[in-house]
Amino acid sequence: MANWHRGSLKSVLDDLDSSTEGLTTEDADRRLAQVGRNELKVSKDTPEILKFLLQFKNFFALLLIVGGALAMTAEQMDPGQGNLYIAIALIAVVLLNAAFTYFQEHQSERIMDSFKSMLPSMITAFRDGSPQEVAAGDLVPGDVIILNEGDRVPADGRLIEAKELKVDNSSLTGESEPQLLDEGKQADAVLESPNMVFSGSLVQNGEGKVVLVETGMNTQIGGIVELTKSTDAHETPIHKELSYFIKVISFIAIFLGVSFFVVSVAIGNSWIGSLIFAIGIIVANVPEGLLPTVTLSLTMASRRMAQKNALIKNLESVETLGSTTVICTDKTGTLTQNQLGVNTVVLNGEEYAATDHLIKGTPSFDRLLKVMCVCNNAYLTEDGFSGDATEGALLVYAREHADVAALREVEELAEQPFNSTSKRMIIVTDAGDGPQAYLKGAPEVVLAMCDRIVSNGKEYPLNKERQDEVIQQYRVLAGRGERGLAFAARSCGKGDVPEDGYVFLGLSGMIDPPRPEVPDALARCHSAGIRVIMLTGDFGLTAKTIACQIGLMGPNGRVVQGDELSSMEDAELLQVLRDEPEIIFARIAPAQKLQVVQALQSLGEIVTVTGDGVNDAPALKHADMGVAMGVGGTEVAKEASNMVLMDDNFATIVSAVEEGRTIFDNIKKFIAYILTSNIPEILPFVAFVLLDIPLPLTVILILSIDLGTDILPALGLGAEKPETDVMKRKPRPRGERLLSRNLLLMSYGIVGMIQAAAGFFTYFTILYSGGWEWGQDLANSDPLYRTAITGFFASIIICQVADVIICRTRTQSLFTVGLFSNPLVLVGISFELLLLAGISYVPAFNTFFGTAPLEMWHLALSLPFAFAILLGDEIRRVFVRRDNPFVLRWLTW
Repeated sequence: MANWHRGSLKSVLDDLDSSTEGLTTEDADRRLAQVGRNELKVSKDTPEILKFLLQFKNFFALLLIVGGALAMTAEQMDPGQGNLYIAIALIAVVLLNAAFTYFQEHQSERIMDSFKSMLPSMITAFRDGSPQEVAAGDLVPGDVIILNEGDRVPADGRLIEAKELKVDNSSLTGESEPQLLDEGKQADAVLESPNMVFSGSLVQNGEGKVVLVETGMNTQIGGIVELTKSTDAHETPIHKELSYFIKVISFIAIFLGVSFFVVSVAIGNSWIGSLIFAIGIIVANVPEGLLPTVTLSLTMASRRMAQKNALIKNLESVETLGSTTVICTDKTGTLTQNQLGVNTVVLNGEEYAATDHLIKGTPSFDRLLKVMCVCNNAYLTEDGFSGDATEGALLVYAREHADVAALREVEELAEQPFNSTSKRMIIVTDAGDGPQAYLKGAPEVVLAMCDRIVSNGKEYPLNKERQDEVIQQYRVLAGRGERGLAFAARSCGKGDVPEDGYVFLGLSGMIDPPRPEVPDALARCHSAGIRVIMLTGDFGLTAKTIACQIGLMGPNGRVVQGDELSSMEDAELLQVLRDEPEIIFARIAPAQKLQVVQALQSLGEIVTVTGDGVNDAPALKHADMGVAMGVGGTEVAKEASNMVLMDDNFATIVSAVEEGRTIFDNIKKFIAYILTSNIPEILPFVAFVLLDIPLPLTVILILSIDLGTDILPALGLGAEKPETDVMKRKPRPRGERLLSRNLLLMSYGIVGMIQAAAGFFTYFTILYSGGWEWGQDLANSDPLYRTAITGFFASIIICQVADVIICRTRTQSLFTVGLFSNPLVLVGISFELLLLAGISYVPAFNTFFGTAPLEMWHLALSLPFAFAILLGDEIRRVFVRRDNPFVLRWLTW
């Protein structure tokens, strides 16, 4: 991009082959054909139908599709055996999961579309020598446009002329205050140059005439769009874990299905029987209700977070917060209240707190208030003020001590507005007692324009000793992170705007105070092993002062400025991040935020990033967890993020982290719960082939467990409250799996085996009590066989009731948690038992599921096994709390 801000206006117009009167319509049309429309281009290369079909490529979907296809084949070969219902159920699960994933991914495309809202639809431009309304998309380099208050700038441009033109560039630069522009001034950095306007920024005051130099994707915001497009969204940890889980379970299912199919055929069973058997093994191994249960649990978690002012956009991101090891946070509005206010007043060499009303009796205080109110373009409103934040804060302070409206009843004669070059504002007024000039600005600038100073109502020459005293007082304010502002006044002639000869009146120290809840939130982060790094566009001294006040860092913490970061090699930045436990980055650019995030991720950190501006979008998108400000954030930032804070409060992030950690624990709990039933679902098929007995459990009953009785109790586990140590643990290791060795050992090797033992005990007891003998075949319609498989099914359900109870807590005693403290688990248990009753005793269900009514003693056969599960796990938790090494190594999941 050319340095349009550096050359003379004439050279810029010559390079653009334009003039201050703009282009002709013919010339504009020709250029439009050459450079293209003034729009931010978002490519959509992949057809939507293909994006949807891609959701079927994961192992889980492929496995269920294969299972469904096998069931359809079995239905064709041997109709009427219920395989059609199995196929329909499996395909429905696949479609449900694919649709959910597709709609989640579709949300990310809105990130790019949101940039388009940054541009206006129509703008006033000079064409053929006269102003006319032109579509913003038709603007080209060389066009001359008119900007007025409230306009959105349509492209990057160089100022031709400006009249008190203030533009809000905060969405691009992070600067909180609007910039006063001046066509005659320039700076080294293009974004800081007062002779330039930029696409997407907002005109807050005044008017200007601009020649456009860059349009469309060549603008500054276009560069950010390109950066965001080239930035990959980071895969969430829970997505990685679920993918791993699916691969492992799929491998187990395929291996067992193929292996036992081969064994079944080898020992002489028919192809159709072996095929049905293989389907059973696959269906029994795959927890079909897993992804819907995970989705619903994450949805419930996101609703709980919404009640805490945290709006989750991507459900999987709920858990990402719990994995977070580093939070990169903004300062203004997140750690602070975003309410700039007067904190200190220095008058007559004495320092007064803003709440100190003793200052009212101090000589010269009335003159100071007069300058605060008159040399000021903000206005008080019913709910605060309107205008510049600094000037509004002065009026709010003055209102506590005087009648602001009365002080401002003056005739304005002349004004020189504040700008970043002069760093002062002068206004000349007449209240009926002759013209008076009032001055406010940076202390060093105001001091240089004064030759006298007020002390105790009297004026004294401003000698070097008194100047040094004022400078020292100013440094004290700056050291506390307060923004110093000086005030002065003098009488003058009508029509004069004096540049010297002022009387120095005093200083004010202004600060955006920290949020009172932030120190406690930071302490919780530290106890949870989470590192917090401030990334801000503010000055280093102010940032460090706030950081020290809230406990983010100590006095020896390091501040890295943006220019220092620019000179660092990647290896040097990594070294700094490793070696400096307390660090903040100040005055950094958009690409530098992304640079810090990428460096942290390369160190193995799970990074959460907060942001509010367009300039934050790349970092928000690339972060493991992007958090946008809902109150002060731009639409682009909100679209690029995974979560939106409705109160812009850092403490809300910490509450969300606790929720994220809890949801990982809870997902692990219900995975342990749903996997446990796999063993009593698989072993009946193994026994059917190897022991040559009637099949103890049918595929349709397995599906009724996986898609029926298991889901509500699993959802109850997803709503379990956090255990007491959730925010005292370090972030979970990056390598910690949802499907760990210990979880498999507990689910498959212990609890699952107990459930299988209960099922076989009930099954054989019912068969033998009905006169069955080993080796005797039973038809599927035989009442004894139907009663026996119903008994096996009932045993699984009864043991699963005990299983869901023990899965509620990993370390705490059930009596500490409270047996009745989770209503959703109780609802789930009730639903399980109600469905068991329906499948056992409702005639229509008996026909569909191939079951028969049970007697009470049949149900009682599995109760000892259920009690063994409850008692055994309570004993296990006792040893866990006592840090027993064997239990911690093998039996803690």
